[in-house]
Amino acid sequence: MKIHEYQAKELFRKHNVPVPEGGVAFTSGEAQEQAEQLGGYPVVVKAQIHAGGRGKGGGVKLAQSLEETGSIANEILGMNLVTHQTGPEGRIVKKVLVEQGLNITKELYLSILPDRATAQNVIMASEAGGMDIEKVAEETPEKIIKVFIDPLLGIQGYHCREVAFGLNIPAAAMRPFLKLIGNLYNVFVKYDCSLVEINPLVLTADDQVIALDAKVDVDSNALYRHKDVLEYRDTDEEDPLEVEASNYNLNYINLGGSGNVGNMVNGAGLAMATMDLVKQAGAEPANFLDVGGGASAEMVENGFRIILSDKNVKGILINIFGGILRCDTLAQGVVQAAEKTGINVPVIVRMEGTNVEAGRKILADSGLNLISAVDLKDAAKKVAEIVK
Repeated sequence: MKIHEYQAKELFRKHNVPVPEGGVAFTSGEAQEQAEQLGGYPVVVKAQIHAGGRGKGGGVKLAQSLEETGSIANEILGMNLVTHQTGPEGRIVKKVLVEQGLNITKELYLSILPDRATAQNVIMASEAGGMDIEKVAEETPEKIIKVFIDPLLGIQGYHCREVAFGLNIPAAAMRPFLKLIGNLYNVFVKYDCSLVEINPLVLTADDQVIALDAKVDVDSNALYRHKDVLEYRDTDEEDPLEVEASNYNLNYINLGGSGNVGNMVNGAGLAMATMDLVKQAGAEPANFLDVGGGASAEMVENGFRIILSDKNVKGILINIFGGILRCDTLAQGVVQAAEKTGINVPVIVRMEGTNVEAGRKILADSGLNLISAVDLKDAAKKVAEIVK
C-alpha cells in the first residue's frame, strides 16, 4: 500500500529521520496558514498524489510570499496532474504539502528495498539525486551504490559507512548521515515495507542531512499488524475496481490500457501464466484476478461483476485448477453471477481438478452460453479469436 509524502514524513519524524518543517493543506487558505506557521519564506507547495515526477508536471512550486502561497495552492489544488507515473489520464490533486524552503548544497538519492535475487535487503544510493533513478541506472549504472544487508543480522555500522563513503559525505555531515540511515532502516523493517525512498536526500549549507522527499510502500499482506498505517490509506488514489475487489478479499489488479480479456484464476502463478498465454495468442489481458484457494460462490460472483465493470472487456477466460477451490463451487458462482449480473460477453472455461465433472455438469445444465476449452493453450486461443 502506498501512502502520501506528508504521511511518510510523519513516520520519519516519529523515528528521527530529519524532514523539513511543514504540514498538509486541503484549501488555499489552509496552505497560507501553514506558511505563516513556518515563519519565513520561501516555502514549497507540493501536490500530494501517489506518483513521482510531480515537479516536472507542475505540481511542485516555490512561493516567496503569503499571497503567492495562496495563489500557487489554488492553482495546484484541483488540477489534473500528469506525470510519467500517472499515465496520460493523470490524477486530481486534492491536497498539498507546504514546507519550509532549504539552502541546499547537494542532492542525493537513497532507498531501501528487498532484493529477491540475494534474499537480502539492499540500500541503493547515488550522488545523482533529484533525477529519475531508472534513467541513472540505465545510462550511468556506475553511479549507483548497492549495499546488501542480511535481514537476520540487521544493519551494522559498516553498512552505513560504506554508503556514506560511496556518496562522498563531508566530515561535518557524517554523524547525522550515519544516524539517518540507521533510523531509516528501522522504519523499513518495523513497517514491513517493500520500499522506502528519499529522492532527493539533501545536504544543506549548515551540514544538515534532510529528507526533502519521502516515499513509503508497505506490504499489503502485513497491514493487519499496522493499524496506524492502514489509517493512511487513500482510496481516491486507487483504482475504484481494485478498491471494490479488496472489500471482497479478492486480489484484483486493473491492467488498464488496451486490455480486452478479463481473467479469473485461482493462484497467482497460474494467473501470471494465463496472462502470458493470452498475450501470446494475440489478445491483451485486462486484469489480474486471483480468487484464491478458499473462494466461495459469492466471491466468484463478485469477481465476475468487477470484471464486467471494465467496459474494455470483450471476453472472459476462467482458468481454474480445482484444489481447495472446488470446480463445482466455481461453477455455482458463475451461474449466480450470470443470473444476477447478466453476462453479456463470451465466457471460455477451462477447469481441472477436484469435482471437475460436477462443475462441468452444473455449467452444462445452466443454459448459459459457455465455451469449454480442452487445456489452457486452447482456452487462450479461443478467447483471443473471440475478442479479435
